[in-house]
Formats: sequence, C-alpha cells, structure tokens
Amino acid sequence: MSHPAAVPGLPGSFAPTRTTGAVAARATDLSKVYGQGETRVVALDSVSVEFGKARFTAIMGPSGSGKSTLMHCMAGLDKISGGSARIGDVELGSLNDKQLTRLRRDKIGFIFQAFNLLPTLTALENITLPMDIAGRKPDREWVSAVIETVGLGGRLAHRPAQLSGGQQQRVAVARALAARPEIIFADEPTGNLDSRSGAEVLGFLRESVRAMEQTVVMVTHDPVAAGYADRVVFLADGRIVEELHEPTADTVLDRMRLFDAKGRTS
Repeated sequence: MSHPAAVPGLPGSFAPTRTTGAVAARATDLSKVYGQGETRVVALDSVSVEFGKARFTAIMGPSGSGKSTLMHCMAGLDKISGGSARIGDVELGSLNDKQLTRLRRDKIGFIFQAFNLLPTLTALENITLPMDIAGRKPDREWVSAVIETVGLGGRLAHRPAQLSGGQQQRVAVARALAARPEIIFADEPTGNLDSRSGAEVLGFLRESVRAMEQTVVMVTHDPVAAGYADRVVFLADGRIVEELHEPTADTVLDRMRLFDAKGRTS
C-alpha cells in the first residue's frame, strides 16, 4: 500500500491523487469562510479533491478540521466562498436556490446520523417519499433490488416506531439509494447505532458500491467505519493532509495516532 507524500516546499500540505475513470464530484480550490474581521474563520482552505464514481470514500479529521463543511459544500447544503464544487458536470456555484433544490432532489442522496423518518409512514412509504414528492414514478425493479440489498423485505409495512435503530437506518439507506442518485453523502451514519447494527449498515453501503455501482462519500470519526471504504481522505485545519487507499481499521487508527502525535509536538 502506498501513501502519497507531501508537496515539496509546502510543509504540511498534500497533493491529492486524481481518480482514474469517471468522476462523480469534484472540488477545486474550494474555500469556505465564516465571519469577518476578528471573527473570521477559514473552515476550508483551497481544498481540491475528486470522488470517483462507484467508489466509497471516507472523510476523517479532528473536530473543527472541516470534514462536515466539505461534505455540506459538496452537497449544495452550504454556499462556498471561493473555488469550485461540481456534481458531475454541474457547477454548484452557478445554480440558484431552486436549481440547487432540484439538484439535491434528483442527483444526491443523503444519510444522516439522525434517521429522519416520518413516523406516520411505513418503511416502504419512507423509502419512496422523495420520489413521491418529486412526482416521479419509482423504478419498482430497482427499489426491490435496494430493499433486498439492505435486508428489509419483511419490514416494509412497519412504521419507524416498530423498527430497531439499525432497521430505521437501513430504511434511511434504502431511501437514499432508491432514487438512483449520482452520489450519496453520509454524515456519521452509524453514530446512533450499536456496533452490530453499525456494521450491518456499513456493509450495506459497501455492497451498494460493489453491486450497484453507487458512489458514497461518508464523514466519520470512527476508524472501524472508515475501514469499510475504498479510500480515506484526512483533513486538518481546513486542508487535505493525506489519503489512505484500501484502508483497514488498524491502518486508519495508526494514521490518526500519528496525526495526534504531530499535533502534540507542533
């Protein structure tokens, strides 16, 4: 396993590798700044990164590193301050609010730590809800394949209160997959789950990449969760500092310990 080196002449900087093949999303010199003057905070500092199609990428970093901000900017949930963010060939900065809403609805799937299910709807109704709102007819064959992948076949008529936490998150995963988005953004998707349920959900996400050629970008603080990904991107102080390919929980944890050690000695 190779680990790219830092850019000569720029201590602490890192030149991210370019993906091979098609790209689902791309940031180029992406910056996000909050506040002005003495309250000015640079959350993202000229970040450039690509997310290849049919790949599972984890984004990691300490609290305040910019990992959630990067996801929010790439998903069109937060406006950028500079640079470029693209989903496929679409430049997010060129879209108005209505166009951004349509892009998020049609091209992006979301999975959050909170399950965000409507309690009065069944599991199946929650899964198809975004398409129902958009007036789009679900592809029944695809939805059936998604339901089989996440193992919800016997729970479709149940409401959220009748489901365990792990089952509710499976519904949220199926909802994100059902519309066949170009990319899924997952923000700490196992944060409210026990280890067994978390492993199941992560396995479903990985299977959606392998079997369904879905693209998944996941923000996580958990090295075990990151070990399910094809690649881990590490952020610190709003900049990408390293990447790890074909990670395991142990290699991710070792890398995190190294960052902690550097932080204590800097």
